[in-house]
Amino acid sequence: MIEVAVESSPAQGILERIGPGHSVFIAGEWVTPGGDEVEVRSPATDEVIATVATCDGNDVDRAVAAASASFEAGEWSGTPLAKRAALFDRVAQILKEDREAIATLETLDSGGTIRRTMVDPLSQYFRDIASLLRRSSEEEGLPYADRPVPAFSILRRDPVGVCALVTPWNFPALMSAYKLAPSIAAGNSVVIKPALEAPLSTIRLVEAFTKAGLPPGVVNLVQGDGPGVGEALVAHPDVRKVSFTGSTATGRRVMQLAAADIKSVTLELGGKSPNVLLDDADLDEALPGSLFAIFLHSGQICVSGSRLLVPRSMEEEVVERLVQLASTLKIGDPLDRSTDVGPLISAKQLARVRGYIDGAVAEGAAVAAGGTEPPEVEPRLARGHYVRPTILTGVDNRMTVAREEVFGPVLAVIPYDDEEETIALANDSDYGLAAGVWSRSIPRAVNVARKLRAGTVWVNEWHMLRHDAPYGGFGQSGIGREHGDYGLAQYLERKHIHVSVAPTPYKVLFGNV
Repeated sequence: MIEVAVESSPAQGILERIGPGHSVFIAGEWVTPGGDEVEVRSPATDEVIATVATCDGNDVDRAVAAASASFEAGEWSGTPLAKRAALFDRVAQILKEDREAIATLETLDSGGTIRRTMVDPLSQYFRDIASLLRRSSEEEGLPYADRPVPAFSILRRDPVGVCALVTPWNFPALMSAYKLAPSIAAGNSVVIKPALEAPLSTIRLVEAFTKAGLPPGVVNLVQGDGPGVGEALVAHPDVRKVSFTGSTATGRRVMQLAAADIKSVTLELGGKSPNVLLDDADLDEALPGSLFAIFLHSGQICVSGSRLLVPRSMEEEVVERLVQLASTLKIGDPLDRSTDVGPLISAKQLARVRGYIDGAVAEGAAVAAGGTEPPEVEPRLARGHYVRPTILTGVDNRMTVAREEVFGPVLAVIPYDDEEETIALANDSDYGLAAGVWSRSIPRAVNVARKLRAGTVWVNEWHMLRHDAPYGGFGQSGIGREHGDYGLAQYLERKHIHVSVAPTPYKVLFGNV
């Protein structure tokens, strides 16, 4: 395991403890599964930082059985909402106290810069869920009605049962929280499978639930790849709900597997988000914001603003200023608090991103900044998966780099002539996860935002999310919504109880019975 970089961090002790015996959690116990051991490598150095054990089909069956047994027992699903809220407050406090360790783990295995991972949305997210539970009710009534017969109605929100949660490698702790919190808050039992590339912070998150007093079997953790463990989990007949975040291609496969048993699915998939600069945009704000939109976490974010739509008359100035700003970004060790841009997750992803850059040039684009040449980094980072922040000009919206999700620090600058054209260009995509508009006129920006087909549209900012607002996409960006009551509703079934208070006139409706 790597030691030098984290020897003084609370994450070091966690790394030493995480291993084959502490990476799979079933029925309230850390267990040794039946699969192979897999090395977790640092994207920054390619050094091994931990080893986790993976599951086989029998382990998936055990995890689902544990979740099913806990749900049917009703200890958690029958817990009043106020007591659930109290547990979530305890989880929030544990995560707040564990903030540095979780941030360091996430930086080590996902490559996210420590400046970003130290931002603490986790504890606040769980407190928000606790507050939501305190405002919620399991039942509500409909007004008394005397037509067609005197009756009153009860509306219930029941948990769906066993939920399969499959999370990505780019924001492991946060994406896991976005699924664990609402599914468990709703009264379900769950099996979560994090990405093998970055499982460490999710392990820590599961530990927080157990420390807070969640009953055994309510949360279970399995490890493994998508084709093996992931598919077995999604396809399991006792799973009633699947929530997946990842690529659109894998999302299609999840839908296919879930369809066999008519499982409910929530899918947060890919994006190719347009970032619209209107001709009255404040460039001093819009241009740094546009680089933040695409280069945060080296562009490995599904909502990254990867298509920058620029008035043709402003294109030269915009590109010149973007190139200058990009040159000031520091590339390097994500554990260094001065680093702006860290590594990509793997050598495979590095090759993929370089392929998109080369492909764009072959289709007629030009590299204004960055490119495929490796950046200069410290010698100890030489084996890391780094790519320079790249700005492409001469891009047509029909080019591959403008149509497909790169998932890397690659910005495609696309010129337009008028507002009608930029709206058409922005919406000319299979995806619809996010978009942005920059303008000095808020009414004008909001008017454009209303016309963009995206689940989230930012005006004069990017990447800022509210936990009480819906998050999800249009088109091939997914199905369903996360966050707040919108996310909680994904893990609940609506039930109508109709209570008649007078004899029903069966003879009129059905005959002489």
